[in-house]
Amino acid sequence: MLSVSNLSVQFGKRVLFDDVNTSFNTGNCYGIIGANGSGKSTFLKILSGKMDPTSGFVTLENGKRMSVLEQNHNIYDDKKVIDTVIIGNKKLYDIKSEIDELYLDYNDANAEKIGSLQQQFEEMDGWNAESSAAALLSNLGIKEDLHHTLMRDIDGKLKVRILLAQSLFGDPDVLIMDEPTNDLDYETIVWLENFLANFDNCIIVVSHDRHFLDAVCTHISDIDYNKISHYSGNYTFWYESSQLALRQRTQQNKKAEEKKKELQEFIARFSANVAKSKQATSRKKMIDKLNIEEIKPSSRRYPAIIFERDREAGDQILNIDNLKYDIENECLFDKINLNVVKGDKIVVFSKDSRATTAFYQIINSNISEFQGKFSWGITTSQSYLPLENHHFFSDNSSLVEWLRNYATTEEEREEVYLRGFLGKMVFSGEEALKSCNVLSGGEKVRCMLSKMMMTRANVLMLDEPTNHLDLESITAFNNSLKKFKGSVLFTTHDHEFAQSIANRIVELTPSGIIDRYMSFDEYMEDEKIKDLRMKMYNN
Repeated sequence: MLSVSNLSVQFGKRVLFDDVNTSFNTGNCYGIIGANGSGKSTFLKILSGKMDPTSGFVTLENGKRMSVLEQNHNIYDDKKVIDTVIIGNKKLYDIKSEIDELYLDYNDANAEKIGSLQQQFEEMDGWNAESSAAALLSNLGIKEDLHHTLMRDIDGKLKVRILLAQSLFGDPDVLIMDEPTNDLDYETIVWLENFLANFDNCIIVVSHDRHFLDAVCTHISDIDYNKISHYSGNYTFWYESSQLALRQRTQQNKKAEEKKKELQEFIARFSANVAKSKQATSRKKMIDKLNIEEIKPSSRRYPAIIFERDREAGDQILNIDNLKYDIENECLFDKINLNVVKGDKIVVFSKDSRATTAFYQIINSNISEFQGKFSWGITTSQSYLPLENHHFFSDNSSLVEWLRNYATTEEEREEVYLRGFLGKMVFSGEEALKSCNVLSGGEKVRCMLSKMMMTRANVLMLDEPTNHLDLESITAFNNSLKKFKGSVLFTTHDHEFAQSIANRIVELTPSGIIDRYMSFDEYMEDEKIKDLRMKMYNN
């Protein structure tokens, strides 16, 4: 379907890809993974023809159509929403536009041309184009009264959904998507997962959302050592199998037959679990291809994120009484009564992200203008990862000096200790001496996590903690919070994070709180809670 031959990409002395030969086939969904800076987005740009490689070439099978999720959100500002979607099939849109133009000056001379174009249009199912586009828009949460609005008048977050509809329109043979779940809510992501899981053609996707990769991928395409290797299975299978292979590499005393049996048993367990999942039918092709020979150790470096506590907290963690917060006369939340107890790991969320951020800012005493009150348990100590962290990195001190500011003992202030700590967070060697005001978004979050670990708090508060992190950091962070013995309040768009960590769900609305002890999936799928949520937001 789509083949890559002798492809090399080099920027100055830096080699991203070296003589890559691979292919992407119909019926498969490939999740492209790799460390930050490994070239995932660059590779998608080359596949889609938006960037030329240093050498080599990409070939799409004759007669096949490729569709790419557009990253420039303003490129269609002069088009109507419905037309922007139809442009996803450019040949169809061009024929439609030409027919419309010819009709403006209809005469005997162009009648034959119109007839010929209309025949092509009909063969491409053109007469149903507008209704198909409208259905996609509606499924993605774009209301019908916006379908004929100009794109320039559309909210930025809705533009993302419209461009997503554009990429899906017209059943493309190859679909290329870079971070398609960005700015989508839970319901829209679930719809997209189901759509793609049952999509019969070829999908190539980059995403940091592990639940999404697990739901849609039949293969993981790993960028490592300047090459791309395909592995059958979804992200969880790739991660768990590569970790198992890495452990086996260190087990010198185990016989080869024992190791092979252990791998076979792992594949059998994994296949049984996938067979029970919601996407079992569409993922069966993935299960059938799982191959023991493909399982290899990964060279990935995972940060050592370990949260320890100086002391265990008592039963009372946090009490909130009748909390209300308005911004510019708009109520973000009201009537919030909450008692957090030992052992709670709470997803705090709202349809308005400003509400959750304000909630954390209030209980960390960073906002003083609010109604109601809150009190922390006397045995608690808190550590907070805010949504915005740039003000922590305003000077040009080195990472060692920056982290020393948060040391609490003489041992922690020693350079050897600090460099060792930073090394665990994948800042090795000279990287520990780089200036903190030149860090990337992901590096800043890793520094903030180092700061939090040094405080040894028994209550953690996290506002969108996976923002800017790569899959390795997200996975390590997720595993650490599952093991953490203290209490956690967190807000996240990462489905796997929410589902695997939380034992309690708290939703903040303008009409009050919804508070349930259950898993995230149970909460989102409960019909009574769906009705309640609708009422709470519409009052």
